[in-house]
Amino acid sequence: MAQPRISAYLPPDIDPTKAVLAFGRRALPKLNEELQSPELLTQQRALMALCDLVHDPEKVYQAIALGFLDSLKTLLVHQDQTVRQKTTEVLSIMASHSIGREGLIRSGVISALAGLLDDPVDICRKNTHQTFDMLARLPEGAGGVLRAGLIPPLVLKLKTELDEIQELILETLSNCLRVEVSEALAAGAITVLKEKLSHSSTAIRSKAAWVLLEISSHAEGKSAVCKEEVIPVLLSLLQDPQPQVQAKATGALMFALVAPQGRSSAMGAEAIPPLLTLVAEETSKARLNAIKTLTLLAELPEGRQTLLDHRDTFLRCLDDPSEAVQRAAEIAITVIDWKP
Repeated sequence: MAQPRISAYLPPDIDPTKAVLAFGRRALPKLNEELQSPELLTQQRALMALCDLVHDPEKVYQAIALGFLDSLKTLLVHQDQTVRQKTTEVLSIMASHSIGREGLIRSGVISALAGLLDDPVDICRKNTHQTFDMLARLPEGAGGVLRAGLIPPLVLKLKTELDEIQELILETLSNCLRVEVSEALAAGAITVLKEKLSHSSTAIRSKAAWVLLEISSHAEGKSAVCKEEVIPVLLSLLQDPQPQVQAKATGALMFALVAPQGRSSAMGAEAIPPLLTLVAEETSKARLNAIKTLTLLAELPEGRQTLLDHRDTFLRCLDDPSEAVQRAAEIAITVIDWKP
């Protein structure tokens, strides 16, 4: 079902052309004073000017040094939606710079933004999740999201948020769950992600598979993926019309099948034929992961017996332009040829 795009347009009574733009070293101190003004219009105009200025990393550095982040955190709970919108926009722009990400993490902005997960204004929530996404790309940021207890609410928001925001949430989760998965599992992440694998959006299907890959990189995550019968759904995505979905689904399968119960589940779901199809497609983005996944299945007697009949498929991969594919094919052939 199509969803409207989130609009960043301001209310009709706000004229950004009347914002007082200041330049030079004295500009930022003046703007910080205006952010703390009791006058609503002054705050709005200061935020609009700041949105323009923080596209420059040098201005971001100066703003952090001048203590702007304390003022911005205060404005996140402002009753005026325009103030909240422009404040979250400033933070999201700052988070696009490395110096900004480091400053936001140190200043505790992650916890302050947590209160906007239920904001009634779509663009405020989108800006908030864009900031989380950018910060979580740093290990310190991912740790900050985890310490703020945001994983359970983020998992729950996948059920109700707009598609644009769901994509951002999945990006954030993929980085955070690389670190730790227990809270996500307790919040029912596997069930929610399993549903997202069938979403009409290519991006959401692909990113949901990527989050499952990160979950499956942990021992407890592998067990949960197998128990929730996610493997058959991932197998169905091997025939997805979008190459990126195929690649991410195959990667998630590869990690899940490291566990013995994962291999048994995959064999029961007849995983070998669709994986062989991907290996045979020379342009497939999923080719490398498919070879590695089949190598895991070849460790089972029934898997090895089946793959012996398809040894030529792997032999052809030895001439692949990718050295990684060549090495993976060599290992696969060795495992397939092994005799007890």
